[in-house]
Amino acid sequence: MLDRQFASRLALAGVALLAMTPGANAQSGVPGYPAKPIRILVPFSPGGGADLMARLVTVRMSDKLGQPMVVDNRPAASGIVATELAARASPDGYTLLTSTSGHAAYPWLRSKLPFDVRKDFEFVTQATLSPLVIVVHPSVPAKTMQEFISHARSNPGKMNYGSSGPGGPPHIAGEMLNSMAKINLTHIVYKGVAPALTAAIGNEVQMTFTNLFSGQPHIKGGRLRVLAITSTKRLQVEPQWPTVAESGVPGYEASIWYGFMLPAGTPKNIVNVLNREITAILRLPDVSQTFVRQGGEVIASSSQEFRNAFERDVERLGKVIREAGIKVE
Repeated sequence: MLDRQFASRLALAGVALLAMTPGANAQSGVPGYPAKPIRILVPFSPGGGADLMARLVTVRMSDKLGQPMVVDNRPAASGIVATELAARASPDGYTLLTSTSGHAAYPWLRSKLPFDVRKDFEFVTQATLSPLVIVVHPSVPAKTMQEFISHARSNPGKMNYGSSGPGGPPHIAGEMLNSMAKINLTHIVYKGVAPALTAAIGNEVQMTFTNLFSGQPHIKGGRLRVLAITSTKRLQVEPQWPTVAESGVPGYEASIWYGFMLPAGTPKNIVNVLNREITAILRLPDVSQTFVRQGGEVIASSSQEFRNAFERDVERLGKVIREAGIKVE
């Protein structure tokens, strides 16, 4: 879990932001920027990985830039609502979008979108990379991933998994598992990681995918059981958890990245300022260790590195989606 100092900072963040004045002296190096609060659009509900990453960074950025950073959660339509708001926002550096690897799947999963995720955004930084943790309700008669797959094969169509929304990383991870393990889990949609976790705890769904931060209290409390993680290597903080690939599904990998984007046309000097400040925060030892404790790692890429990685992910996910037979909506 996050250390007490960070938890306290999050709890007091709202008070601290209210205490800051719009006329605070900015240290950005760009004359006049920022001169007012900056909004951070998060496409998912509070408590998920995107939300936690955004809040961890923005608490520090408020101090550094001298302006409030307002986190605005818009958990609707699998992130499309928040993404459209960001795409249509004024390109002045006052609206940031917290992006995820799910954005790279949009071109393959949505036949009609009110934006073009490749053309309508400036790429600030790919911030972090994390695996998903596969958890099941304790009543599921499987202690390992191999046992779960065997049980699912014996009960085709009778087991459910919850995700944070159609086309999101957990959905893609679930359909990849269906395809590669030759099982038939039914997909149940929720409005974020936290609601999907609640459903798994209540046995509305038998399995779900979670980030470590959100899932850890329920795992430690015995309300959920870990089967495996979706990365190619085991977690440094929980090395006893096997990967899906070593649990009978070779080649399986479904990690999730988080990053920041701006509306297309945002001046390059503002993109550079936000890249500089966000990556500096991500590289602080206590911040990077926080991500490590939550099972992730810091990337803190340049703007161009992020764009290049995004394009590679679009192509990779296109292949995954076609092979898994995920339908376009």
